[in-house]
Amino acid sequence: MLRTFFSVFATIFLAEVGDKTQLATILFASDAKVSKWLIFSAAALALVLAAGIGVLVGAQVERFISPRTLKVVAGVGFIAIGIWTIVSK
Repeated sequence: MLRTFFSVFATIFLAEVGDKTQLATILFASDAKVSKWLIFSAAALALVLAAGIGVLVGAQVERFISPRTLKVVAGVGFIAIGIWTIVSK
């Protein structure tokens, strides 16, 4: 169970660091008139709700599609996004 926890934690943490969500949070926090705890709370709640939706949808999807197929589709999707990111502009 701990192995799964740390695997998910590390994967999601690395995916979130430096992404547009973190950049948006930085922009909101750069306003000197706004409470940093308010920004942190709102951003944390948004990420928790988004993750909750992912878990609920994933639990339903796995009822119809095998985990192996989902891994392949996700892997191909990430590779496609990476290639698109490299060649765009």
